[in-house]
Amino acid sequence: ISETMSTNEENKLPLNGRRAIPPNYSNDEENEVPEMEAFGLIPRGFNPRDYLRVVDIYMFKEPQEINKQEHHTDKYYNPRLIVRRGQAFQIQIDFNRPYKPETDQFWLEFLMGRYPQQNKGTYIPILVGNVLKPGQWGAKIIHRENNSIRLSIMSSTTCIIGKFRLYVAVLTPFGILRTRRNSATDTYILFNPWCQLDAVYLDDEKEREEYVLNDVGIVFHGSVEDVKSRSWSYGQFEENILDACLFLMDKAELELSGRGNPIKICRVASAVINSRDDNGVIAGSWNNVYDYGVAPSAWTGSVDILLEYYSSKQPVRYGQCWVFAGVFNTFLRCLGIPARLITNYSSAHDNNANLRLDFFLDDEGKVDTRLTKDSVWNYHCWNEAWMTRPDLPVGFGGWQVVDGTPQETSDGMYRCGPASVQAIKHGHVCFQFDAPFVYAEVNGDIFYTRMEKNGTQVVENIDTTRIGQLIVTKEVGGDGMMDITEEYKFREGSDEERLALETAVMYGVKKQSIQDTTYQPQTDVDMDFQAQKAVLGNDFKVTITFRNKSRNSYTATTYLSGNIVFYTGVTKSEFKKHSFSAKLEPSSSSSFDIVIKSSEYMSDLLEQASFHFFVTARINETGKILAVQKAVMLEIPTLRIKTKGELVAGKETSVIVEFTNPLKQTLENVTLRLEGPGVLRTIKKQFGRIPMNSTLTWEVKFTPMRPGLRRLIASLNSDALRHVYGELNVHIQKP
Repeated sequence: ISETMSTNEENKLPLNGRRAIPPNYSNDEENEVPEMEAFGLIPRGFNPRDYLRVVDIYMFKEPQEINKQEHHTDKYYNPRLIVRRGQAFQIQIDFNRPYKPETDQFWLEFLMGRYPQQNKGTYIPILVGNVLKPGQWGAKIIHRENNSIRLSIMSSTTCIIGKFRLYVAVLTPFGILRTRRNSATDTYILFNPWCQLDAVYLDDEKEREEYVLNDVGIVFHGSVEDVKSRSWSYGQFEENILDACLFLMDKAELELSGRGNPIKICRVASAVINSRDDNGVIAGSWNNVYDYGVAPSAWTGSVDILLEYYSSKQPVRYGQCWVFAGVFNTFLRCLGIPARLITNYSSAHDNNANLRLDFFLDDEGKVDTRLTKDSVWNYHCWNEAWMTRPDLPVGFGGWQVVDGTPQETSDGMYRCGPASVQAIKHGHVCFQFDAPFVYAEVNGDIFYTRMEKNGTQVVENIDTTRIGQLIVTKEVGGDGMMDITEEYKFREGSDEERLALETAVMYGVKKQSIQDTTYQPQTDVDMDFQAQKAVLGNDFKVTITFRNKSRNSYTATTYLSGNIVFYTGVTKSEFKKHSFSAKLEPSSSSSFDIVIKSSEYMSDLLEQASFHFFVTARINETGKILAVQKAVMLEIPTLRIKTKGELVAGKETSVIVEFTNPLKQTLENVTLRLEGPGVLRTIKKQFGRIPMNSTLTWEVKFTPMRPGLRRLIASLNSDALRHVYGELNVHIQKP
């Protein structure tokens, strides 16, 4: 069997002094495969029909048949055979006469791409033997009847991932006879978390069901004091999504031979998920202007985004962190890499991985927004993918951080990861890729620094606990929240935490020690800030509480600054300024309430309805400054979804989406979206306007496709109000 299948075309390739054949990174392109590959001159009387000939190949590729059932691929809405690597699958070959093992010789060939080569794993000849070795390519006959044989085929556990073309070759004395190109026998091979020898092996069945097979998930957002959640449809099994995900690897120009390695796949995918520098899937926009595109808050899942990109080949507008993470999660689960979406609350977005975010104060102790460049994101979403790390020392496999949101460049491109969570926890940030950046996102300190007139900086306050104080993901098998902060960091103030920090600093994370600065905080007074739960469009009150633990009387000049912010912590406008003098009696607490009126914030409100309050107080007797900052989220009303009658697969039914406008204004340019993986494709509907206090009702007729427990997800988007969601779990009966 030839090492490279040569064709006439290959002789005409453009010469290139560096490589014998052009780069091979398209899973879609094909080469011509000859049906008759002669060994030399063919005698005149030769008739291929005299030899063993393949009449038909049966792939057992229906969802209810053995292959898709045993390989956990029965949910893919795809007519071709889909199997997972390192696990046997069956096919049946019908010949024109009974197969005689003594004299007949045939083999299978799996090919991928335009230039199949055996040493690159893109040309795989499989001879029929007597025994299958685990984790290696092979085939054996398990049943013979009349003109048919049934084969069990084992694929390699390091096999490349993607779509292969299948040929059956028969040896004759004068040449090789091959089956004709037939796309119905194309076979997709995916990662196999069920196989112990696979790099993505996960040993817990419940976790595999969640992290590979669950096609809906939860995105946690809001702020650490007010965690909010919403559903996201991953839809990794929907029609054409598998092809779209394979296309992403072509787009990222990942050599076919590298596609068996989950580390490489994650690294290139984290770059191609965002449109910066490679025209990738999603264009980010954080400025509240979404012309010629969809607002990030309007998406209900990944399917629309991936399909639009697959057909247009142009970046889809627009995304923010949870959209990048949602689409990345779909990509990973679709290819069979266990993955989950993570939210880090109070995430440090710091430009130089130095573990220090500087908030500059002016003379009066108010935050100077002109000088302050760093920001704390209310939350930031990324992904974790599960895999071994043979490129790192033992112990750093398992969950790896990958992040598709464009924040900083890594090796010249906007990408991040995979970085071992274990390495981040222990401060071993020397191990590739991008661990120092992730370490800083979860471990920074906030420095409140006052600029003196002569240019010297005085550190007035340091907050060591705010950044990365809560890291969460969806729980396995439920919709609740699982706190995984402990996976990323040791307990605040423990010896292990200090050791991990020293290790990180040794490996090049920059940390300015507090000793460098003359910093003596006021320790005998505590200041706390609380906000009442507030519904969008209503007034609410905030409370500042001082606890004077000393025997002295103090007076505190207090400033409150209320800002409307993007969820990235960047200020759009200051809408509330309030200052007062507080008398602090010895050994006692005193509270001060401030009312925030809806008329003060409604006109400038941004889509996530989030405020950022800075409170600074100067103790007049000592000149020391206390500082606290907090994100406050408004409650946004939800959509109501209800169904009419019972839901039966294959039978038309209808669902009703309702929304009541709670604002003291008319909503303009209202768009509703509704989707449910396995139930209905996304439906969009435009409504001109919804007057105040009036209710919109939208009835959608649809026919659910598959029985089982499913989820409907809806979103409403308008000029004045975004991030409105609703969801409903539905049980679809068997017909």
